[in-house]
Order: sequence, then structure tokens, then C-alpha cells
Amino acid sequence: EVQLVESGGGLVQAGGSLRLSCAASGFTFDDYDIGWFRQAPGKEREGVSCISSSDGSTYFADSVKGRCTISRDNAKSTVYLQMNSLKPEDTADYYCAAGLGIPPDLATTPGVYDYWGQGTQVTVSS
Repeated sequence: EVQLVESGGGLVQAGGSLRLSCAASGFTFDDYDIGWFRQAPGKEREGVSCISSSDGSTYFADSVKGRCTISRDNAKSTVYLQMNSLKPEDTADYYCAAGLGIPPDLATTPGVYDYWGQGTQVTVSS
């Protein structure tokens, strides 16, 4: 059974940090690109970051660029999203997703990902 399980969300004050984790199982993790998305109430799902399976190249949305890093540990089948200098507008449910051979220009397109986690909630208070 394919599973993506996010963790690490919570309530944090503006300016604080969180590290989200995405633990995968049930598929060949090393072969998959992993993306992070977020969805705030009443808004569309937004691509936040992506890390390639092939060369570890990364992508960040302009809204988080300079504040986030993404990394993967293939031995643990886990991807991490480190978020710093959090802002109230970062408040959302965060989801990780897995897909094969995703072109960089589609990294933030939800429809190209095959598997999704259930999400973890991030709330940033002002």
C-alpha cells in the first residue's frame, strides 16, 4: 500500500521555524520526485517546493524562496521541508506528493503527481 505521511506541523509564532517531514512507503521512493503543496482555507492548492529524484535539484515558489530548504533522505524514504521566518500567510495545510519524472516547469502542478499524503496543519500566529 502506498503511503505518504506528513508530520511536523503545528502552531508557531511569526518569525519561527518548523520542519515538516514526509515519510513514504509502498513504492520505490528513490525514483520519485517529491513536492510540497499547501492549501489555505478558501484558496487553491499552491506548490511550495519540489526535489528531484535524479539529481536532487530543487524548486521553490517565490512566496517561500529564501525561507525554505528541502532535502531528501533516500535511506529513510523521507523528504524534509525546513521553513524559517514563518509568516501568518504561511498558514495552511501542507501536503507532500510523489510523481515520476516531473518536468521542472510542472513542479507546482498538482495533477502531475501520482500519490498524496493526508496533510499536516501549519498555523502561524502574528
